[in-house]
Amino acid sequence: MPIEIYSKPACVQCTATYRALEKQGLDYTVVDVAADAVAREFVERLGYRQLPVVVAGEDHWSGFRPDRIRALG
Repeated sequence: MPIEIYSKPACVQCTATYRALEKQGLDYTVVDVAADAVAREFVERLGYRQLPVVVAGEDHWSGFRPDRIRALG
């Protein structure tokens, strides 16, 4: 299942999310919403205003959520 993280530079919760995914041994792709207007609009259409936004298959959430990350592993 592909995992995408919609993020921006210098985002503390984003960095924590990367580390937690790496600790679980999960691969992910980072999409910088500061540099990609289409990605920013996608996140807003999902209803989120907080980063990171993690999209894992049909599931998605915002913020650093170690419980959700553990469930992926």
